[in-house]
Amino acid sequence: MKNTEIATFGAGCFWCTEAMFQDLKGVHKVASGYSGGHVDQPTYKEVCTGTTGHAEVLQIHFDPTIISYQELLEALWYAHDPTQLNRQGNDIGTQYRSAIYYHNEAQKNAAEASKQAAATLFSQPIVTEITAFSQFYPAEDYHTDYFNLHGENPYCSAVVGPKVKKFRQKFATKLKS
Repeated sequence: MKNTEIATFGAGCFWCTEAMFQDLKGVHKVASGYSGGHVDQPTYKEVCTGTTGHAEVLQIHFDPTIISYQELLEALWYAHDPTQLNRQGNDIGTQYRSAIYYHNEAQKNAAEASKQAAATLFSQPIVTEITAFSQFYPAEDYHTDYFNLHGENPYCSAVVGPKVKKFRQKFATKLKS
């Protein structure tokens, strides 16, 4: 697509965050996958061991003329708890860490400024790592659009659903129709 940029974020379980970001106007594609590790072509099972160094991430393809990188960062701070080190709620391990993998210096600068500004929103320090992007490995196909296809799954209905509902209420004016 003509006006497409990429953002790569780690914010805990990608089932939760994929369902949030894919609803935003200007987002063309959201792919779940793995970044930040040292193993080529890791599997979900390997990443879940915590030994590959990867985080569960989203790679977000967006049109910056419709939604800015800064707006995606604002959504990121709301979509997860960036004060939890290597976890999101009951999901525990380095694969659930909060991370921003920047693709260029402008993204790096925006991420650092946004993190500093977001610090006033939380009572604990933000532990989100800001790291240069190096590699993205797509997750297995069954993770794609997981919440929308499996909303009745107990984890989805108990954990993902309430988070997505809260996100959609907060960003109602920025959602696709």
